[in-house]
Amino acid sequence: MKKGWLTPLLFSLAALTGCGDSDWQHEEFSTGNSAFDFRIPTNTPAPFVPEDNPMTPEKVELGRHLFFDTRLSGNQTQSCGSCHLQELGFADGIALPTGSTGERLDRNSQGLLNVAYNSTFTWGNHSLTSLADQHSVPLFAEFPVELGVNDSNKEEILLRLSQDTTYQQLFAAAYPDSNPENGSDINFQQISQSLASFIRSMVSFNTPYDRYEQGDSNALTDSQKRGMDLFFSERTECFHCHGGFNFSQSTRHSKTVFFEAPFFNNGLYNLDGNGSYPVGNQGLFELTGKAEDKGKFRPVSLRNIEVTAPYMHDGSIETLEEVIEHYAAGGRAPTTINGQATGDGRQNPNKSGFVGGFELTAQEKQDLINFLKSLTDDSFNKDERFANPHS
Repeated sequence: MKKGWLTPLLFSLAALTGCGDSDWQHEEFSTGNSAFDFRIPTNTPAPFVPEDNPMTPEKVELGRHLFFDTRLSGNQTQSCGSCHLQELGFADGIALPTGSTGERLDRNSQGLLNVAYNSTFTWGNHSLTSLADQHSVPLFAEFPVELGVNDSNKEEILLRLSQDTTYQQLFAAAYPDSNPENGSDINFQQISQSLASFIRSMVSFNTPYDRYEQGDSNALTDSQKRGMDLFFSERTECFHCHGGFNFSQSTRHSKTVFFEAPFFNNGLYNLDGNGSYPVGNQGLFELTGKAEDKGKFRPVSLRNIEVTAPYMHDGSIETLEEVIEHYAAGGRAPTTINGQATGDGRQNPNKSGFVGGFELTAQEKQDLINFLKSLTDDSFNKDERFANPHS
């Protein structure tokens, strides 16, 4: 039976009640409507756009140039695009990236398709609800360093951009009321807002699944249709964490006036038998200090999941087949990752009740994987609107 976007979303919201996972609640007093053309189907809500950073084509174009510009890093070696490659759905294909100074980061680079619909940003921070604010992490982070912007080089970075005639024109067009043509008033608030606008514009609903939902009964294979039924079933319970039109329970859009931001523990680690994850990578616990939040991370969208491997917050699962096996087992059995014993994640006391395990035949497993591959948006991964303007 065909499953529409609305049905799994309503099921998922109802099922979250009392599930024992962290549902951070936020009130919004503006629906954040925007006149910007996101090029989305008429029955799909537009992304939430904050009133203090309205979308304009000029701001998006400035953000596109900045996203791919290595001059935005302290030592001019990396850009945002260094860890977010368009052909990989703006993920990077490796478990853990390194910053501009060579320090290894603790979290896997997420894909950016439809990131505009996230209710919170990054893997484990319930307080980051703004794309513009989120950019302070890669720009200014010190432990570890990512792009390496700091007090000693901020003015130099602004000077690099302000002396470029192309940027003088781009900033003047994006901020006509505050920026003179010579670029002397360029600042990091404008940079963050422009980057947020470009990333917010990365919206697309052109997968085989979407075409099926829009009425093309031949858009999915028989195997993918069977996999879809499994995905939206209580048997696998996938949709409880990855429900709704964006395949993530952590979703906000232009019509949202009240939203939840759930975080889940999916049983990857249990180092001490009491729920601990590796130090420095314990999810929501690092902000709340609550023992029950150890190992809880935001459920990412499954859109483009085929091309955004490896998976999980630490990139510790390499393939979709292994992802299915992980959830079928109800968590990770004791093993060693990067030389560290994981403990028995299946017995993690904080593990979500939705990760209880299930049995699939070989054909059912393949059907489920084939359905996940139907969420790949090849058009997005090649769309010139999001391409590197410097290449």
